[in-house]
Amino acid sequence: MAGAMLIPALADFASANDDWRVFVFSAVDVAILCSLVAAATRGERVPFTPRLGFLLVTSVWLVSAGIGALPLYFGSVHLSFAGAYFESMSGLTTTGSTVISGLDALPPGLLLWRSLLQWLGGIGIIGMAILILPSIRGGGLSLFHMESSDKSEKILPRVNQLAAGLMAAYAALTVLCVMAYSALGMSVFDAVNHAMTTLATGGFSTHDSSMGYFDDNRLLVVSSLFMVLASLPFVVYIRALLPLRFQRWNDPQIPVFLATCAVLSVALAATRHALNATPFDEAFASSAFNLISVITTTGYASEDYTLWSNAATGIFFLAMFLGGCAGSTAGGIKANRLVILFLLVKASARGLFRPHAIRRLRYGYQEVTPELLQTVTLFVLLFFGVLLIGTVVLTLLGLDFMTAFSGSLTALANVGPGFGQIIGPAGNFGKFSDPTLWALSAIMLLGRLEIVTVLVLLFPATWLD
Repeated sequence: MAGAMLIPALADFASANDDWRVFVFSAVDVAILCSLVAAATRGERVPFTPRLGFLLVTSVWLVSAGIGALPLYFGSVHLSFAGAYFESMSGLTTTGSTVISGLDALPPGLLLWRSLLQWLGGIGIIGMAILILPSIRGGGLSLFHMESSDKSEKILPRVNQLAAGLMAAYAALTVLCVMAYSALGMSVFDAVNHAMTTLATGGFSTHDSSMGYFDDNRLLVVSSLFMVLASLPFVVYIRALLPLRFQRWNDPQIPVFLATCAVLSVALAATRHALNATPFDEAFASSAFNLISVITTTGYASEDYTLWSNAATGIFFLAMFLGGCAGSTAGGIKANRLVILFLLVKASARGLFRPHAIRRLRYGYQEVTPELLQTVTLFVLLFFGVLLIGTVVLTLLGLDFMTAFSGSLTALANVGPGFGQIIGPAGNFGKFSDPTLWALSAIMLLGRLEIVTVLVLLFPATWLD
């Protein structure tokens, strides 16, 4: 992150903006501190345990958000530290909620830093695994499971090869997205920023009106495509280069995710055509873009879709829960869990008619074990439990119920915009008090690390030998 700060520093220096000093000083301070820690712990061999893994994952995200907040706090945007930490946490968790208005007039370095935070957050768990693998060896896959919940079989013999392949796929898709955006008329600066936040499914933009600034349906179509690609399991891109392994692989969440995007997009466009008399072809482009943006938890908007109709608002409300595929940069409940829950409901329904029949649930080529069913059920229960508690906490902090509920939901699912005039697609979180921003930052962390990873640290039994 210290090295990444030098990129926006160069952008500000080239544009004669004094914020370049903030980035350089922050980078130097962080680099010195990290170097001292590295020197002090050199040669130490810490045995890897699940407890250490959970602590590492959570603490790295917490500290990284603090580091990312430094340029935002000391820069010319004049945020409180709570606001700067919220913006940084929103970036690293690829949520996309913002407290900053007037993005069009913001210095290029700060805009680039926000995009870099999301891009680093999208690749975060993979990059972290590469950093810690030399010291913990076999712990890499365990850490990857904590954040992605993707317990698929190894596709490469070494964990570092898998991590390198995932990073290469992430970088390659980002470059392709930059080229596509540039070819359709975006400036190079806008194309780079939006490509990073598209592949991170984060949604930070360089303009207050987000993708609506460009007013080009072709851009909406291309952006929708890359948001979908970023929401697929990234192992699919590695397996595509290994034909034999690709043929033996079957992941039911992918067709379910793609079908959900297609069906809801058509339903939304048909609703707008019927209720608002919007031509179907025109309605479909913007409907698909905005809906895919919410399903993939990216958070872009081309217009305020909450004004279309009550039916449209209902569809978007449903979409906020869904999320992309496990093993992608998307948040939400995720398609693999929805598939497993459907299999469980289906088996339970059949059991009513044939109670003595023995059935095995299968997810693709793998058997769904009782342990996996318990994990999925626990996550869904915790998801709605945290959503409820978060809503209550935000109402106690002074928010109305709709703003509190949608704010808690959008933070937990890492979507970005909520509902209502304050935090809807046309608003932001800048009017919230510091305690409210701290509460939302905590909810975003819970959502990004899939709740259990953080909550397990709060149980005394975790620390008892």
